[in-house]
Amino acid sequence: MSVPFRADQGLIIVLAKATGPDGEQLLRLALDTGASQTLLNAGITASLGYSPAQATDWIEVTTATQIERVPLIALERFEALGQVKTAFAVICHDLPPAAEIDGLLGLDFLRGSVLTIDFQTGRLNLVV
Repeated sequence: MSVPFRADQGLIIVLAKATGPDGEQLLRLALDTGASQTLLNAGITASLGYSPAQATDWIEVTTATQIERVPLIALERFEALGQVKTAFAVICHDLPPAAEIDGLLGLDFLRGSVLTIDFQTGRLNLVV
């Protein structure tokens, strides 16, 4: 699957869709090859019908300033870059509002695939 991105801007933004018990939501995620796990803002997961208090799995993540314990939530369905995953686990944690994104698309989504980032043409290509 090949999708365009703005090569002249700071973040590579990927459009995604997450589905939960209370519906679905379109998302703007930053492609982050430095993030081992995909992350969604807590407000997003709450609007999809997931409560961090009900999470059975918690993990420690290193933020810019500290190590935090955060819930891991399995989404019913997650779509990005032409790929669909079910029971896809994401970190539920808020990014600063100034980031103006809904979360991060991490390496867990990309593993087992070939990702090409072409800055000359402004295209991402993901092959499974």
